[in-house]
Amino acid sequence: MEETIDVDAMIDALVDREGGFVDHPADKGGPTCFGITEAVARAHGYAGPMRQLPRADAAAIYRRVYWLRPRFDEIARRSGRIAAELFDTGANMGPAVAVTFLQRALTALNRGGKDYPDLTPDGRIGPATLGALDTFIETRGKSSGETVLLRALEALQGERYLRLAERRPASEAFLYGWLANRIGER
Repeated sequence: MEETIDVDAMIDALVDREGGFVDHPADKGGPTCFGITEAVARAHGYAGPMRQLPRADAAAIYRRVYWLRPRFDEIARRSGRIAAELFDTGANMGPAVAVTFLQRALTALNRGGKDYPDLTPDGRIGPATLGALDTFIETRGKSSGETVLLRALEALQGERYLRLAERRPASEAFLYGWLANRIGER
């Protein structure tokens, strides 16, 4: 069941996609560099100008806050594809949101509790979530199960992006890019 995933390559690809310094007036998160908001950078000890955030610091934050802390490394042991999707979604929406999507999707796919118990969508990966994922993959098959679960995760992600744009018109400035760069195979 152990899978390998090149976390460094995945983080590098995310940093490349996020680009350098951005201070878009419609972004509620304020200035970012490599996709790291100023608040997150400050919370992790970076005191310099955001424009000069070292790429290595951004990568270290992604590894610690968006990969290890939410336990996506545990998901990667079961499914590299699912872990990569959760990491990317978590980097954009917050890890707890990504985990909640996983918990909701697994619950909806458990055939009324026949395969495994419903999960509480609490945004934290624990034994129940890992057990449900294990059983789902075992029951539905590695390849086809992963594909269906990825589709469910992306559907939830896309719906959230649309809702954000509907509720806050300034977010429409980002909707096309979110849908083009965050949904589907990378």
